[in-house]
Amino acid sequence: MRIATPLRYVLPAGVAVLLAAAPASAAPAPLSPLRPVASLAADRLATADLVAAAKWGTDSPIDDPAREQQVLDSVAAQAQRIGADPDEVRRIFRDQIEANKVVQRALFARWTAHPEQAPTTKPDLNVVRQTINRINTDLVQSLADTTPERAAPTCDPELAVAVVEVHHEKHPDLLHTAALVRSLVSVCRD
Repeated sequence: MRIATPLRYVLPAGVAVLLAAAPASAAPAPLSPLRPVASLAADRLATADLVAAAKWGTDSPIDDPAREQQVLDSVAAQAQRIGADPDEVRRIFRDQIEANKVVQRALFARWTAHPEQAPTTKPDLNVVRQTINRINTDLVQSLADTTPERAAPTCDPELAVAVVEVHHEKHPDLLHTAALVRSLVSVCRD
């Protein structure tokens, strides 16, 4: 029986406590086995800025159900090919997509309120999607590789530690940190 509180209920407060408690100069603790998952999720979220910039001022919507379905079908097929649970991977990637849209919406709101901060150049969305696809492939593999850890009763605290490790490594801002937490909600099996 799993007694741990699900990540979605403890991680935001838990991450804040861990981030405040860990001095920047502290010796690195042993890496969480879920660090690769959290790191790839953070890398995927970093593309949200480029996607938002590519869509800003165009008719391209943030919500793109057809593209989202393509991504979900692709990662589910990848999962099945490597022996991972396609439904589980699809659920986790739904969270990845929703977290990405959280960042895009926040950036659109910022740029609307402060037009001087809006991007002046548009990245090529097809090139950005190639990066996203590469990260997706790596993330599917990482999820498959960490299946035992994600099913363990220690998954939620290990994932919280992984988020802290990634935060200290990549230094995301508050928006991207919150989106990272959102992107990982379904990683631990309940």
